[in-house]
Amino acid sequence: MAEPLGVRQARAQRTREAVVAAAAAIFVDQGVQAPIRDIAERAGVGVGTIYRHFPTRADLVTAVYRHQIDTCSALAPRLLAESASPYTALTRWADAFVEFLVTKHGLGAALGSGDPGLENLHALMLDTLVPACATLLDACAAADETDPDVTAYTLMRAIGNLCITGPDYDRTDARRMVAALLAGVRRTV
Repeated sequence: MAEPLGVRQARAQRTREAVVAAAAAIFVDQGVQAPIRDIAERAGVGVGTIYRHFPTRADLVTAVYRHQIDTCSALAPRLLAESASPYTALTRWADAFVEFLVTKHGLGAALGSGDPGLENLHALMLDTLVPACATLLDACAAADETDPDVTAYTLMRAIGNLCITGPDYDRTDARRMVAALLAGVRRTV
C-alpha cells in the first residue's frame, strides 16, 4: 500500500533538511567543493538522493546559504525584542554575521566561478541581510547609540572585509576586529 501524499512530502522535507544541514557542516570543514559522497554519508542518504533534491552543486550551495542567510536575517528582529538595547542587539547580530562569513570556505571562489546557478547568491545576501542590519542600525540611531551616518551596506562590507581569514588571521582575530569596528560606531553618552 502506498504512503499518503502528506507522509511522503514530510519525509522528503526531512531528507532535504538533513542534506542541507550535512552540507552546511561539511562546507565549514572542507569548503563548497567537498565531495557529494561526504555530504551524503553525513546526512545518512545515498548520493542519488542528494542529486534528486539538488540536481547541481550550485543548487545545493544556494540552498545551504539561503537557509543560513534567512536564519541570520530572522535573528535581527528577535535580538531587538530580547536585548537590553539596540546596540546590544547589533553586536549580537554582528557576531552571528561574522560566524556566517568566516565559515564560508571556498564561497568567494565559487561566486567568481561564473557558474550561472550561483549568480543570484550575492544579490540574495544583500537583499536579505542589508535590510536586517538596517533595522538594527535604525534602532541604534533612534536610541542615539550609533552614528546615524553609518549605513547597513557600509557596515556589512567593513565586517566582511575584516572576516577574510588566512594563515595568520583567524576567526578570533576577525571577531576582535569587528568588535573594535562596532565600538568605533558607538556613540558615547
